[in-house]
Amino acid sequence: MSGADIRRAAADLLTLTLDSRRTLDDAMLTSQIFNTLEGSDRGFARAIASSALRHLGWIDTALAPLLSRPLPAVTAPIRALLRTGVTQLWLMDTPPHAAVGETVEAAKGWPEARSGGAFLNAVLRRADRERPDFTRMSPLGIWPDWLKDILVSAYGTEEAEALARAQLTEPTLYLTPKSDAETVAAETGGTAVPGGGVAVPTGSVEDMDGFASGDWWVQDLAAMIPSHLLAPEPGDTIVDLCAAPGGKTLQLAAAGASVTAVDRSAPRLRLLKENLQRTGLKATIVTANADEWRPDEPVMKILLDAPCSALGTLRRHPEGAWIKREAEVARFPAAQARLLDAAIDMLAPGGTLIYCVCTPLPAEGVDIVEAALATGRVQRLPVTPNDVPGFSHAITSSGDVLTRPGGESDHDTFYIARLKKA
Repeated sequence: MSGADIRRAAADLLTLTLDSRRTLDDAMLTSQIFNTLEGSDRGFARAIASSALRHLGWIDTALAPLLSRPLPAVTAPIRALLRTGVTQLWLMDTPPHAAVGETVEAAKGWPEARSGGAFLNAVLRRADRERPDFTRMSPLGIWPDWLKDILVSAYGTEEAEALARAQLTEPTLYLTPKSDAETVAAETGGTAVPGGGVAVPTGSVEDMDGFASGDWWVQDLAAMIPSHLLAPEPGDTIVDLCAAPGGKTLQLAAAGASVTAVDRSAPRLRLLKENLQRTGLKATIVTANADEWRPDEPVMKILLDAPCSALGTLRRHPEGAWIKREAEVARFPAAQARLLDAAIDMLAPGGTLIYCVCTPLPAEGVDIVEAALATGRVQRLPVTPNDVPGFSHAITSSGDVLTRPGGESDHDTFYIARLKKA
């Protein structure tokens, strides 16, 4: 395929993601233009789109002075080509003749963008001459205002900026071994890290040694903590609520526990079934609303990874900041409180419950747990440094865990609380 085809595919991914409010992964599955590409061409198109999404606030701010009309007034295909063009110029060190020429050529072969070719050419040539200094911009500028405001309100400017700077770096790819981390590290060329995970070079997961044989699965290092805190043992009966896509279910099953994985999304559960088959692990899968379903009898161990705003995974899914709306984020706490209440119903007296969410927002994390503690139905089981190797710095003053990326911490954000039923 030509360079223009690659640029058109990258722009189509941006259009599908931002205008249709889809994840980038979903856009890659549905973009007809992208799916005509193969091999490294697909990788380059995805890299352009991903970089544009990772820096989108900065890009739009720097583009505005170069335009004769506001960016939202520009047609969607031209807007996407502008963003992908300047991403190549400003962030990817693509030679200007390729970044400008191939992006303009992409417009010529795209009926919806053909009429804007001259405008696109003029703006990109000016963008090449008048390059912004992103080092002088606040890292908070990569986000929409509503997200910046709620994170600054929750943590202050310094902590919010640290979260934003973490988003600007490509995250490490981590694997969870089914059994031995050193063996998986050796066969994948990765490095075993504290907590039991393996850090590996980024690449095609399906092509890595051990994938087909089910020796491991992809899972962020911080996402491994909730299952570890539940201390699964052979013979344990464990309920994993809101389980899909299933990394934690696999962890629990690999420890020898009898796991029931509950989720309302049949498509997401299909991925869990595929991973169970690939790894040779077993679990009972139930398609149901976790706040309505109940086990035959109360159980001693429950893991609830509640649906949330997922703002803790923006390093891996930077589009989340732009495809979510503030009103949508505000609706999560009510659902999380219902799910936690239901999970406590399912828990036997003296049983252990792990509540976790992949977001830094207190309204979805510690506030939900404190409300449950206030009912007297559960008490907190504080986490100790021995419980979380490599994450002692993430233990809060209350004894919960809040992992945040930044500095030497290369992982997603998770809030995790360990509770015991009275």
